[in-house]
Amino acid sequence: MSSIDVPLKNNGFGQTSRRDAWWQQPLVVFLGLGTFIVYSTWAAFQGEHYRFGPYLSPFYSPELLGSPDAWFGPKPEWWPSWMPFTAALLILWAPGGFRFTCYYYRGAYYKAFWADPPACAVGEPRKSYLGEQTFPLIFQNIHRYFLYLALVFIVLLAHDVYLATQFSDGFGIGVGTLVLATNTVLLGSYTLGCHSLRHLIGGRVDEIATSAARKQCYDGVSCLNRSHMKFAWMSLFSVGFSDLYVRLCSMGIWHDWRLF
Repeated sequence: MSSIDVPLKNNGFGQTSRRDAWWQQPLVVFLGLGTFIVYSTWAAFQGEHYRFGPYLSPFYSPELLGSPDAWFGPKPEWWPSWMPFTAALLILWAPGGFRFTCYYYRGAYYKAFWADPPACAVGEPRKSYLGEQTFPLIFQNIHRYFLYLALVFIVLLAHDVYLATQFSDGFGIGVGTLVLATNTVLLGSYTLGCHSLRHLIGGRVDEIATSAARKQCYDGVSCLNRSHMKFAWMSLFSVGFSDLYVRLCSMGIWHDWRLF
C-alpha cells in the first residue's frame, strides 16, 4: 500500500484556518472557572458567616475545627499565629483536588487557562508536548483517589441536608434546606458520573454483562457520565451559590423563608 507524508503547518499562537468563533468557549470557561476560584478562595479565608441556623455552607463541611459546634471544637491554642486558619482551609483540598483533576475539567482549563491548545486546530504558544507522565501533571493521575474522598463528602453533605431540617422549634423546611438539598443532588450526580467510578465498577472485568448487579451499576454511572459536563458546571454553580446563600442570610442581607 502506498503512502505519503503530509507536513504539518507550524502555526503561531492563535493562528488557524477556522472561521467560526472558536474563542468563545475557552473565554466562557475562563470567566466561569476564574470567577469561582476567586470567590471560593475569598470565602474560604473569611472564616465567618458560614452558619445560619441549621444551615452549614458546603465550603466548610465537615467543620473539623473552628467553633464549639465543630467536630473537634474551636481553633486549638497551639495553632501557629502566622499560619492562616479557617475550617474551610482544612477540608477544601479534598473536593477541590477531585474537581481539579477531573477528566472533563482538565480539557476545559487546559484550553482556557494554558491554551494547550486554545481550541482544536488552533496554534498554541508552545512547541513541545510532555503529556501527563512528567512533573507536575503526573499528579493528575491521583484523580481516582480523590474520587474516594469525594464519595465520602457526598454522604456528609447529605447529612447536612438532614440537619438543615432540624430547626430550634423542631422539624421544618426552609428555602435554605432546598438550596442545600439541590446542591447535594447536583454534586452527587457529578461525582457518581465520574469516569474513574465507571472504570472502577465495570472496567475490572472483560464482560460486565455476566454480573447483573455490576451491569446495572455500570449503566447507572454511564447514564450520569453522558451529562458529566452539564453536572460539572451545574454543581460548580450550586456549591458557590449555597455558600453565598448561607453567608448572606447570616449577614442579615437575605431572609430565609420558612416553608413549613
